[in-house]
Amino acid sequence: MKYEEYVSYDATGLAELVRGGEVESDDLIQAANARIDRVNPLLNAVVDRFDPERGGLPASPGAPFDGVPFLLKNMDGYLAGVPCTSASRSLSDWIPQQDSTMVARYKEAGLRIVGKTNCPEFGILGVSEPELYGPARNPWNPNHTPGGSSGGSAAAVAAGIVPMASAGDVGGSIRIPASACGLFGFKPSRGLTPVGPEGNPWLGLVSRHVLTRSVRDSALALDATAGADPGAPFAAPTHPRSFTSRLPRKTRRLRIGVTRASFLGIPLHPDNEAAVSDAVALLESLGHTVVDYDLPLVPDEMAKAYLTIVAAAVAADVRATQAKTGLQPSPDRFESLTWFLSQIGDALSARDLYEAAEYSAHMGRRLGQDFGPTIDVHLSASTAAPPVAIGELALGAPQRFGLAALQHIPVPGAVLRQALERLAAQSLEKTPQTQIFNMTGQPAMSLPLFVNDNNLPIGVQVAGALGADELLLRLAAEVERARPWQDRLPQIG
Repeated sequence: MKYEEYVSYDATGLAELVRGGEVESDDLIQAANARIDRVNPLLNAVVDRFDPERGGLPASPGAPFDGVPFLLKNMDGYLAGVPCTSASRSLSDWIPQQDSTMVARYKEAGLRIVGKTNCPEFGILGVSEPELYGPARNPWNPNHTPGGSSGGSAAAVAAGIVPMASAGDVGGSIRIPASACGLFGFKPSRGLTPVGPEGNPWLGLVSRHVLTRSVRDSALALDATAGADPGAPFAAPTHPRSFTSRLPRKTRRLRIGVTRASFLGIPLHPDNEAAVSDAVALLESLGHTVVDYDLPLVPDEMAKAYLTIVAAAVAADVRATQAKTGLQPSPDRFESLTWFLSQIGDALSARDLYEAAEYSAHMGRRLGQDFGPTIDVHLSASTAAPPVAIGELALGAPQRFGLAALQHIPVPGAVLRQALERLAAQSLEKTPQTQIFNMTGQPAMSLPLFVNDNNLPIGVQVAGALGADELLLRLAAEVERARPWQDRLPQIG
């Protein structure tokens, strides 16, 4: 299959070709591998490749994605017998012995996993520039980031390597790279997709799904994977048996609240402001009512609570490497920022973590009062700025030196807590829009509606009430019909 034909189909379309006998699954695998050979040396999106027999055989006829090539993010889901590094030196030799629940469901859906994608160490950052693999690059402009943490997956889909790739979202890690790479990125409601065999990663902030070029691929992937696994910490919200079958239904006239500023009080880049204004005009033209509505957030409180959970989770992840590898964690096995965050996490008290979790629950209650009675959905920028240049958010030499010094001397807990407060504001400067919906568990998506004068995509975020996944997907399908984006691809390779 020639690339021009291969890339003209989404995952649903390719599966239809396989089921109809018009193409063999192996032809699709060959096309995906040829595309990796052509563009990956520039993009560094794929960091591990293997025979697709290890990643799933063609499923029985009728599987929704029968025979379609797929890439797995190198941390959100285990594939038995294949290394899962989370982009960390500490796990470079760790091989899980069982599939995670999501991966098992991907394989049951007929997807054939041909490799793994780049991400930041433990998914911490909104860019994908790990020391272990080097930076993933944006196919719209390789000098810029594809975002993070699912940056490698986003770059691979945007570059036409695969039509769909796995992703996970703990603070925007689906929506941020979707925005940066001109893709559709949907974060499901908390509990709608499984996280097993892990217990409750990152205290409920994690949602796992896919990055796609079409809304129907995202909906069909949700059909194939939705539903809690046994012993899950959260019940799956009520949802239709088929999200895909609901996409053609016309969305009722919605009352859409819009925030035109950053959630943390930081000015939006003019291009991101323009993206929001463009989306407002489009939604109004479709018959929806758009009203100004600012989320009831206290920026410093939100940022501190979020980073408190992140630091505690990173500390736990660092300690968990010992159980996986038998090696005691040490600074030389981790990036300096990761180790510093783990130090902060170790210094936090039980009360600190409880208050952060309670803040998340309180905001879930607070927003739950407004979504429905006051607004149906909420519109904002997906990020505060266009995709940044590679290395722009990297630590400078003084910061690296300071963190290196802290690795070898004891630091008082009070000092580390103060560092957390400073880090909260700095680390979210470019990407402050997404974290709150992980904390509340609400579904949210990034729509690829805007490209700036530098030919860089900028997404807009739409969020709904907890469990309103079907409503968001139907709205996305309506917008996609009004302004199709699937064939808008970067010119690379």
